[in-house]
Amino acid sequence: MKKLLILALMALGTMAASAATKDLVTPASDSRITIIGRTFVSGDDVTFEWTGVYARVAFEGRYIALRASDTKKNYYNVWLDKDTSCEPDKVIAIEGKDSLYVLFDESAIKAKGAHSLVLQKRTEAEQGRTTLHCFVTRGEVLQAQGLKPRLIEFVGDSYTCGYGAENSVRSEPFRPADENSNKTYATIISRYFDADYILVAHSGQGINRNYDDFGRGWTMPDRYNLLYDTEKEGPKWDAQAAPYRPDLTVIYLCTNDFSTGRQPSIKEFRADYIRLLKNIKAAYGEHHKILCIAAPSDELMRDYIKTSMEASGLSEVWYMALCPLGINWDSDLGASWHPNYAGHRKWAHAILPYVATVAGWPLEDKILK
Repeated sequence: MKKLLILALMALGTMAASAATKDLVTPASDSRITIIGRTFVSGDDVTFEWTGVYARVAFEGRYIALRASDTKKNYYNVWLDKDTSCEPDKVIAIEGKDSLYVLFDESAIKAKGAHSLVLQKRTEAEQGRTTLHCFVTRGEVLQAQGLKPRLIEFVGDSYTCGYGAENSVRSEPFRPADENSNKTYATIISRYFDADYILVAHSGQGINRNYDDFGRGWTMPDRYNLLYDTEKEGPKWDAQAAPYRPDLTVIYLCTNDFSTGRQPSIKEFRADYIRLLKNIKAAYGEHHKILCIAAPSDELMRDYIKTSMEASGLSEVWYMALCPLGINWDSDLGASWHPNYAGHRKWAHAILPYVATVAGWPLEDKILK
């Protein structure tokens, strides 16, 4: 009889332990989860394309998984119990329909209690459209950290996407696994200022002319207004309905306008640059601050951008130019002659004081990383 009682107590203990570790499913659209970037919410799901979109999740317990779908294959950086940094704790690839990805379990989470996670899209929209369905935990989901006091929007091309940033050989071809928007001048600057960020960027895009005239007539001034980067006739981005408003927008474009030894007329370029400036002002108001950056690959860009800015008649729009001497054009380059992480850190150093001046933020004694 005593033995039967012990066995019964053991069974009850096992059942209690099982109940305590039962999987809890939280929709990706849950208000306790913070997601930053251009997203579309439909029921439980959150869908997006633009690079750099990221989610913050707080939870109890020692297990967290993600159920997600992707139209192609996208790579994600993941951090546990820390803010975003140069190197993630792990990288995952999301592909296929309705797949479960165990992000961290007891082997990585040693401590009990509350934990936090950041999931960041590191590849651009051409690699596919992601839908987050839900997070699975074995403890309650808590309120995640909300928006930081500072927020920067970056509008750019492959440099802002981190095209080839994980590579250090300029002659090697592009591979999606080498793309990492978390290692760009944009995210480096954001980390320095402890700011959140939004990346509106697509490789090969220009102001009036894309790389080698690809996709003529559809450039970044057109894409800027879109909810989904690659859907030309798709839904528009509703900035007024967004739960955030950036302190400033940084535009780093026009390398592709001057690609393959050609460039548009200054009249055509100016019209489209002003159109982009007006799109940004329409989204955030006439007093929204904009910093325009001229790339170092052709000195004419400086005149084109400065002339466009001055001709716009818009207030609170500023200009700066990068110099070719700012990086080494061998060791600081990654795949397909794009900056690697070392190159992006140098560009960040050059751009940083201009962002500080435009935004009115002080410079601090910090290392860029």
